[in-house]
Amino acid sequence: MRIRVELVIKEEMRKGLHIQEIDGCSFKLKAPFDFAFLSRYGRVFKVFDDQDSGNICFGTEKDGQKYFVKFAGAPTAEYSGTPEAAVERLKAVLPIYRDLKQQNLIELVGAEEIGGGFALVFCWADGDCMGRMYPEGHRRFMNLSISVRRKVFRDVLDFLAEVNRRGYVAADFYDGSILYDFENGKTTFCDIDLFRKKPCVNDMGRMWGSSSFMSPEEFELGAPLDEVTNVYTAGAMAFALFGGYSRTYDRWPLGEALYRVAEKATANDRSDRQPSVWQLIREWESAE
Repeated sequence: MRIRVELVIKEEMRKGLHIQEIDGCSFKLKAPFDFAFLSRYGRVFKVFDDQDSGNICFGTEKDGQKYFVKFAGAPTAEYSGTPEAAVERLKAVLPIYRDLKQQNLIELVGAEEIGGGFALVFCWADGDCMGRMYPEGHRRFMNLSISVRRKVFRDVLDFLAEVNRRGYVAADFYDGSILYDFENGKTTFCDIDLFRKKPCVNDMGRMWGSSSFMSPEEFELGAPLDEVTNVYTAGAMAFALFGGYSRTYDRWPLGEALYRVAEKATANDRSDRQPSVWQLIREWESAE
């Protein structure tokens, strides 16, 4: 393991990146940055330095409590913009986390200007990520029993219904947004930074997100983004959880009735989908 870490560090240095260390954790930046302020949140035990958002994230522990600290203002390795722009974006997402407090959403406990940038501080959420970008956690997640995955999917539906009730659209909500705590059987949703307040339209063309979970309107400039958009997201999540990301019936383990519900939710034509997440929930429950 040590040899592998040393090889990774040498490769990053070859790319012209700066390798920095804090509390025994190494991470990469474009240039040195003073993270002494992190001691306010305790000892760093993990660093997430691969985001292209301009944020760098830390797992910290203080007085027996673990935190997840999302910080903007440092010259992160994968970001092409300015630290100042990253700070403004992170400040802009603070109201989203405050507005969307929900039992399965990662818990925001603080926000402040610090260290020449801006930090959001959350309670740490244990668990493995469903996202395919984390192969080990993804394999463990997908080996969950069908009954547990059905519970996770219901958590997804309830969350999306609450997001809509509070006047938001869940943009960039995908498998990488879902954690599952195997020990305590809890689903946690994280990284809702790109959720949007309704009413809204696609102002980008191809929006941010994983194409496997994005509706056709998330590729079309000027298209409406609303609850029907999130019906598609929910249907795509069903196929990911139960069909191994395939949308063919031969890979679907839950029977034809539930397959038809998920298929309807992911219709390309918005008018063919369920008109609301609550309607999708009702049809799913009726087909179970």
